[in-house]
Amino acid sequence: MIRRLQKRYALSEQGAKDLIKGCFACVLQNISFMFPVGLLYCMVSDLMNGGVPESRLPFYIVGCILCVGLILLTTYFQYNATYFATYTESGVRRITLAERLRKIPLSFFGKKDLADLTSTIMADCTFLEQSFSHFIPELAGSIISTVLIAVSLFFYDWRMALAALWVMPVAFAIVGFSAKVQEGFNQKSMDAKMACADGIQECIETVQDLKANNAEKEYLKGLEKKIRAVEHRSILNEFGLAAFVVSASLVLKLGIATVALAGSVLLMQGSLDILTFFLFLLVVSRLYDPLQGALQNLAAVISTRTNIARMNEILDHPIQQGKTSLSNQGYDITFDHVGFAYNTGETVLKDVSFTAKQGEVTALVGPSGGGKTTVSRLAARFWDVSRGKITVGGMDVSKVDPETLLSLYSIVFQDVTLFDNTILENIRIGNKDATDEEVLAAARLANVDEFAEKLPDKWNTNIGENGCELSGGERQRISIARAFLKNAPIILLDEATASLDVENETLIQTALSRLIKDKTVLVIAHRMRTVSSADKIVVLKDGAVAEQGAPAQLLHKGGIFAHMVQLQTKSQGWSLVKA
Repeated sequence: MIRRLQKRYALSEQGAKDLIKGCFACVLQNISFMFPVGLLYCMVSDLMNGGVPESRLPFYIVGCILCVGLILLTTYFQYNATYFATYTESGVRRITLAERLRKIPLSFFGKKDLADLTSTIMADCTFLEQSFSHFIPELAGSIISTVLIAVSLFFYDWRMALAALWVMPVAFAIVGFSAKVQEGFNQKSMDAKMACADGIQECIETVQDLKANNAEKEYLKGLEKKIRAVEHRSILNEFGLAAFVVSASLVLKLGIATVALAGSVLLMQGSLDILTFFLFLLVVSRLYDPLQGALQNLAAVISTRTNIARMNEILDHPIQQGKTSLSNQGYDITFDHVGFAYNTGETVLKDVSFTAKQGEVTALVGPSGGGKTTVSRLAARFWDVSRGKITVGGMDVSKVDPETLLSLYSIVFQDVTLFDNTILENIRIGNKDATDEEVLAAARLANVDEFAEKLPDKWNTNIGENGCELSGGERQRISIARAFLKNAPIILLDEATASLDVENETLIQTALSRLIKDKTVLVIAHRMRTVSSADKIVVLKDGAVAEQGAPAQLLHKGGIFAHMVQLQTKSQGWSLVKA
């Protein structure tokens, strides 16, 4: 049962246990509210038999105190078992989702965007907080307590019990049959919300380009349509939900009428006494209130299916696993007839075979879309190959835990990611246990001191969101400093000097020369002059190795590499000319 609840509601084991406890607490609370009804029944019985005897007064006084105490106790237990436990589980759920995302292959993120994943972790979890604190326990508590009371009513008088309870299955059936309709409404509403969130995020990220091209008005018109779509879907969703819940509530109200009608007939026939009639009127008046809330809760629980499905998509996605110990002999990277295709079916690599030797610089070049970046990502196991094998020092990377494998790599990306923190702490990402002295040493090797010492707070200067206070070259040098600090035996460089001015490029090339010394280096480059001193060139075209060898050898061959060098040499003489 615990496992079923975990799967059904995307819960941890403790969360499933707390949910059961919360349902039990709601049952006790609902039953506790029936004790005053029993006490009132006894008092009315005494009054109808000539009044309340003095000897019975202590009984009613103690009974009232006990009823109040019992209601307070069960309410306290219910509050702790639902609200407190729910918020604890919500935190656990968010951490679990984040941990799962950390282990999921990058192929998963190709189908998702930031707004979608953020919504799953924040908005969906928030909605489930409300569900597990308000809807699900109270729904289960109402159903279980009603069934227990219903059984006792049948033993008391089955005819009146039927008159009181026939509406329950009908009302719940109406709401239950709405599940498919509600799921459709919820999914369309969620799609509209995601489209709107994507539009808002895109607007914020591209505001500079929109202003530069005077495209703000047109874009905002499209964004307004998405916002209106969210409003429209929310209204339809609420209307669809209300139509079924209100219909079920109206059916439930008929129970009071049938109890009054059946009781009146039986009373006139003399087969029912007035006290029993009064008891059933009391019970149904108390019984239908939680049931009406239960109908709304049932509808809300049905609505959670869309949110839970989104969370389970993350939790059920296969993760990359492997050994947590390394068995490599050296640091040669070998691609052995590697093929790779994304989940979309797009084949990126067909048959790639080459070796990047330890102590050498291996450069990946070729036309755009040839698979250079994919090769470097596969080497670090950001994705798993579709066929073939990649080894590091003879060790199959697909059998090694990704985080363990990445301890061998220092990666310098073209697009640097920085955090809203100080320069020191951004560099320390390379090695969280490094001392300030070690961080500063790595920073100087990457020429970070050249600009850091000029800042107001020097090394403790906050660089803003994604390093917005720094230039492209300064951000890149911080990235290289991280690589120095990590000091891994394998270096992956992905267009590390692209889009930089000559001065910054020179500084960064100097830093990179220090970084790659005596290591296995895999370089992705479009500028042929940046790889002229490489030990080996691997030319990728249309997902396959077109040619490979030393730069001089390939130039002499007169193939693709020679042609690319020729074109770039020719382009260097280009200049702006007035027509």
